Amino acid sequence: MSPVPAAQGEETKMARTPARKKTAAPARRKTSARKSATATRAPRTVLLVATRKGAWLLHGDAGRRSWRIDGPHFLGHVINHLVLDPRDRRTLLAAAKTGHLGPTVFRSTDLGRSWKEAEKPPAFARREDGSGRSVDHTFWLAPAHASEPRVWYAGTSPQGLFRSADGGVTWAPFSPINDDPQYLKWFGTVQDGTPDGPKLHSILVDPRDAKHLYFGMSGGGVHESTDGGATFRPLIDGMEVVEGFPRDDPTMHDPHCLRLCPSRPDRLYQQNHCGIYRIDRPSNHWVRIGVRMPKKVGDIGFPMVVHPRDADAAWVFPMDGRSVWPRTAPEGRPAVYGTRNAGKTWRRLDAGFPRAQAWWTVKRQAMCADAGEPVGLYLGNTAGELWASRDAGGQWKCIARGLPEIYAVEAAALP
Repeated sequence: MSPVPAAQGEETKMARTPARKKTAAPARRKTSARKSATATRAPRTVLLVATRKGAWLLHGDAGRRSWRIDGPHFLGHVINHLVLDPRDRRTLLAAAKTGHLGPTVFRSTDLGRSWKEAEKPPAFARREDGSGRSVDHTFWLAPAHASEPRVWYAGTSPQGLFRSADGGVTWAPFSPINDDPQYLKWFGTVQDGTPDGPKLHSILVDPRDAKHLYFGMSGGGVHESTDGGATFRPLIDGMEVVEGFPRDDPTMHDPHCLRLCPSRPDRLYQQNHCGIYRIDRPSNHWVRIGVRMPKKVGDIGFPMVVHPRDADAAWVFPMDGRSVWPRTAPEGRPAVYGTRNAGKTWRRLDAGFPRAQAWWTVKRQAMCADAGEPVGLYLGNTAGELWASRDAGGQWKCIARGLPEIYAVEAAALP
């Protein structure tokens, strides 16, 4: 697979300096040829791609025009999530399900040049009689608050919440929910979870408060803690459920993806089994903003992306939500939909995507944004293609194809 060639550079207009009066000009100070390039150099973007049969890293140039591919890592193993620690920008964690080691986590401190397996991967506590639940796979990895530099959280399938205090080397059950009788009742759904198993996902940490946490469960609803995980409570007010089921039972709720706005942490967006929602705290009531999506497209999908600096901007990738749930782009015409006004209106963003006969979709972890200007958007699909937009979705380009089915894509900044 060859890297995508660089595009032509863009012209830059220089502002003219007004003419000065004829006066004796002072001697000009010579400017050093080594003008602090490091101070003005834009951070490089690296895309972390987790797939059904391994992981890849794509390193972009400063303009995000060309990409160098690094991989495969863990070829043949299921990699559910690959995350770079934004606090040190060198530690990588990979959530893996391997054929011989089982469910585990791998760790690299040199950007993937070498890897070590966790000494103690996430595992449920065993009861005295030896019974208890078993982790099928770790699904979601999340760095903790900036004030806790070596702390990580992990969500598993079946639903469980775990924590590492040593950078991912050892993991332990976190919070009483893993064994709480009420939560044990809520884990799963009527169909006993999603097609590849129920899972705890979307672990979010309030950037203002290390003790303020959120997570989502498929199924089991959205939950919030304000005491560092000692207790959690459901946050499902206003959410719709499949017709005929009670709304006040978390078991009936299936959040697909939950996102917190970095620029306004009191605002969260949610892509749900029953639509697209937004909540503005301290309200506990979710508002369905997906009703403004085109009727023939609907507001059912899995991924949700928020703008890093504008809480009114977000993007989704809808899928065909008919009763048979084919899990493909509607009518075989893939498109991202974006809002710039917190869900009042949505705009179709499909320039560059196939116009027909593209029967793929995007999973809940497989769409992300970088922090560039303008924002770059990225998505990986079930056909093994990685797509990128350097202009917030205005134009899309396939930057890698032929990969295994893509499970997750994360964008990280390197110095």
